[in-house]
Amino acid sequence: MSNTPGKTDTGSDIATSPAPSVAEGATAVITHRVCNDKHPQYEQWLRDIGPLCQSYPGHLDLHIVRPIPGVTETYTVIIRFDTQAHLKAWIESSTRADLIARVHPLLVTGDDFFISSGLDFWFAPPAAGATVPIRWKQFLVTWSAIYPLVIGVPLLVLPILRYAGIPANHYLDVLMVTGTVVALMVYVVMPRYTRLLQRWLFE
Repeated sequence: MSNTPGKTDTGSDIATSPAPSVAEGATAVITHRVCNDKHPQYEQWLRDIGPLCQSYPGHLDLHIVRPIPGVTETYTVIIRFDTQAHLKAWIESSTRADLIARVHPLLVTGDDFFISSGLDFWFAPPAAGATVPIRWKQFLVTWSAIYPLVIGVPLLVLPILRYAGIPANHYLDVLMVTGTVVALMVYVVMPRYTRLLQRWLFE
């Protein structure tokens, strides 16, 4: 994995580590500064991305963080795949190369990206060149999301384990509860929660 953003005209300059043998998740954060008179064309370009990304194996979701006047001038496009290999296939695809060729005339500074493998992050990393919420807001959002899950998930998971005939075992119970909490945080709660709180996060 490279921690240095780079130009992605063709996607061939991506530095990645060998694909893992298990699905661990991979996320690309792409930042764009759009020319002042090109925003309508760029918004149309954004609408075209979704269906094209979804057509590739392993696509999980796509989030767009739009500029907030007076706060940030950049668009941030966050694309998540289930494995690094699937993300790399999208990055190196002819479909994406065509998209980059279309968007370049609309941009001020080109197409910058940052790739992270492992657990998908919920806030754009500093190396992405995108605005990042201040730490105390990240803390409050993450805490407020985890708290109800920690309270509610055991009430759901433990009865299911007992109903399935699995005897009570502290370590197994904790493993299943925490696994469920993390899965909900990564795939369900945080992508939607951060989108809901986007304006407050970036104030």
